Parts: sequence; structure tokens; C-alpha cells
Amino acid sequence: MEVAGTESPVRAKFALPVDSEHKATVFRLFSLANPHMRAFHLSWVSFFACFVSSFAAPPLLPVIRDDLNLTATEIGNAGIASVSGAVFARVAMGTTCDLFGPRLASASLILLTAPAVYCFSIANSAASFLLVRFFTGFSLATFVSTQFWMSSMFSPPVVGSANGVAAGWGNLGGGATQLIMPLVFGVIRDAGAVKFTAWRIAFFVPAIFQTLTAFMIMFFGQDMPDGNFRKLESSGKKPKDEFSRVLYKGATNYRGWILALTYGYCFGVELTIDNIIAQYFYDRFNLNLHTAGMVAATFGLANLFSRPAGGWLSDAVASRFGMRGRLWALWAVQTMGGVLCVVLGLVGSLGASVAVMIVFSVFVQAACGLTFGVVPFVSRRSLGVISGMTGGGGNVGAVLTQLIFFKGSRYSSQTGITLMGIMIICCTLPITLIYFPQWGGMFCGPSSAKGATEEDYYLSEWSDREQEKGFHLASLKFADNSRRERGSRKGDLVTAPEEKAADPEQAQ
Repeated sequence: MEVAGTESPVRAKFALPVDSEHKATVFRLFSLANPHMRAFHLSWVSFFACFVSSFAAPPLLPVIRDDLNLTATEIGNAGIASVSGAVFARVAMGTTCDLFGPRLASASLILLTAPAVYCFSIANSAASFLLVRFFTGFSLATFVSTQFWMSSMFSPPVVGSANGVAAGWGNLGGGATQLIMPLVFGVIRDAGAVKFTAWRIAFFVPAIFQTLTAFMIMFFGQDMPDGNFRKLESSGKKPKDEFSRVLYKGATNYRGWILALTYGYCFGVELTIDNIIAQYFYDRFNLNLHTAGMVAATFGLANLFSRPAGGWLSDAVASRFGMRGRLWALWAVQTMGGVLCVVLGLVGSLGASVAVMIVFSVFVQAACGLTFGVVPFVSRRSLGVISGMTGGGGNVGAVLTQLIFFKGSRYSSQTGITLMGIMIICCTLPITLIYFPQWGGMFCGPSSAKGATEEDYYLSEWSDREQEKGFHLASLKFADNSRRERGSRKGDLVTAPEEKAADPEQAQ
């Protein structure tokens, strides 16, 4: 038995304080502590690189359009292709993370999609341009490995913040590329290259950056606090799960489908704006290429603080109101984002459009962070599948939105933006249907029925036979650590002694 005031030898090996699963209970943004904070920095930098690559084309579209003789429809199709590939890639990435770990899954996908970025330099038709955007867009599935990795490294009280900052700083690439690519293009053109050659050479910058991040993950990353998946499975510390069971438990949890729908109209809208906003300001307000890129960049650059703020808000309201607070905050922020999107399409002056766009970006990106403040609690066993479903929903929303409102000339861009705002408001309503028996939902408190505890919820994902083999022990620890989702208003934040799950370290 441990002496009071001392740490177990296992816990003492970590630079940050940890819980019974060895997940960090604090989030120190500027730390490089291994393995928790190192995984954080590797995940957001690699996701940032993939975002830069996937959206490197839009800020150069006025030049690419003239070189390849692209029509408005062909540009719209390429934009849709850039986000459609990641729909299935994100679902597959979630399952891959569950089975093989986020480190191998992320690095493999980054290396597989990097050649497509290099191929921008040889695109010579609308079809080839569409194909390279399609295959480059697969890299956006690294978002799922980012969220899985953070949920594996950080404890429930700070997981919303960790997920929010990692994804937000990764999404920052969508704004940064609006500045980077015109700058790189300008330097190459000023060095003597003609503009139709300069834009092709410019794509080598994001391609090389993306490739380097994959090797960084492989050499410096670690799947879990206690080691990599393969090592933990070979030592018997982590059971090797079955693909069919992991997929089934994730796919049959209705909460994951609702979050996939609502995420389609926060992150999906963000992807849509990344694709259309530079050209929107260029065409509607007659701005030059550089100025339009700078204006468009402000939308993506808001991720520096907006999505992290959403994750922080989710954790903050949960400390007081539990899971019900997380759900209410998500609904309120995303609905407000929809209202601002409607307004953006209605205002007609440049100054007002820029101002509304910036405020809109804060709300819609914060809603993304709030979503992944809820996701880690939907399933412990199938966390990757739920993350993949939700992330894939974001891409589905982007594809549908661009097909309906921004393909061809059926709607003007400003009308499409207004209608998109109405879709956000409507598709946020199903959040009211999410209910956890142990914590409640937006309008109902927790169930008073027997068998409505955290342990009952998470152990229901394991059969009696699997529990006899001890496969459920990690879920048992997670259930104990997630009791904070009850909230603290009635003093039920503190776990009663008889309710505590056994911690092998404290039983010594």
C-alpha cells in the first residue's frame, strides 16, 4: 500500500500528473513533456501541414483558373473533390486508430497522400486538377488520429481543451495557407519564373513540409502514455481487439450519428468557407489576389484561439454542470454561428462582410471544439470509430453544402452563404436528442433506474466473456475518471469510497 503523500513508481515516471489510466490531468500548452505534450505538438503540427496542402490551391485559383482554363463548375467540382475523399478516409482512420494506434495510422496516411501534393506541379487539365485535389484531401483524415491521440493522452477534465487546441491549431493551416501560398508564389515569380510556372513550383513547399511531419511522428511519437500499441499488446498490457466488435459498438451508438450530423454543419461549413471565401471576396468586391487572400486568411487564422476556446468552454461548463452543460454550450454556440452565417450573406459592404465573417468564424470554430468535448465520452471501446464517424460527418456536410449551394450558378455566393446559415440552425437541433443515462441530456436529468452508472454504460460495450478475460479494465478506469461529468452543483463531483474503481497501482 502506498504511503500518503507519495507517488507510485509508475506514476512518478511521467513529467505531468496523471490519473489511473496514466492520462495527463493538466494541459500545459508550452511544455514538451514526453509522452503527453510531445504527442500534442506532433499531432497539431502534422494536421496543420495536411490542412496547408489540402487548401493550397484556393488562394492561387485566379492564376490556376487562367492557366488550365477552368470553368466555375470545374472549380466547384474540384472543391467538392478536395473534401469528399476524406469522408470514408476519416471513418477508416478511426477504426485504424482503434486497432493499430494513432502514431502508425497518422504517419502512414500522411506519406500516402504526400505524392498527390507534388503532382499539382504536373496538372494540365480540369480532370487532373480535380484528381490531385481529391487525393490530397484524404490527408484531412489525420484529424481523426489527432483527436484519438489527445483523448488517449489526456484525462476527462482537460480532454476538451486538448482536443480543441490540437484541432484548432491544425485547422489554422486553412488560414495560413491563404497567406503562405500567395507569398511563395510571389517569391518564385519575382525570382524569374513566369506565373504559370511559379504556381506549380510553389506546391513543393507544402509537399515537403507534409512529408517531414510523417517522419517526425514515426521517430518521436508514442501511441499511449505507457507505450505503443504493438508493444503493449505483445506484453499483454492491452488486449488486441476485434475489428467487427469495435465497428459494431461504434456504429450502433446513436449519439455518434447525431454528432456526425451536427459536426457536418460546423466543421463542414468551415471547409466550405475555406474553399470559397478567397474567390468570393476577389469577385464580389474586386479585390486583388493578395488582398483577397489576406481577408480570407482571417477566417482560418481565428482557429488560433476560437476552436481551443470551444474546447476550454466545454471543460469549464462541465466542471459545474457536467455533460448537460457540454451539450447546452454546443447547441447555443453552433446556433449562434448559424445566425451569423445568415447575416454574412445579407450584408453588402466590404467592411461589414469582413467584420461579420470574423465573428462568425469564432462561433463556428468554437462549435467544432465543443463537439469534441463530447465525443470522447460517447464510447470508450470504439473511441476511434466515433471520432471517425463525427469527423467524416464534417466532410459530408462540406460536400453536400458545396453541391447544393455553391456548384454552378443556381445561387449567387451570397445567397448560398445565407442558406447555409439556415442549414446550420436546423441541423444543430438534434443535439437535444442526445441522452446519457448516467448524466442526462439537455432537458432531462440522469436516469434513476438501477444500472445507470458510468460503469454500467462503459462496461455494456464488453460481453461477459470478454470481461472474464479482463478486457474491460481500461473501460472501468475510464468510467471512474469520467464521474466528473455528473457536475458539481449537487456535490456529486466527489466519488464515494465504495464507488471507486480499483486502481492496480494503489492496491500494492
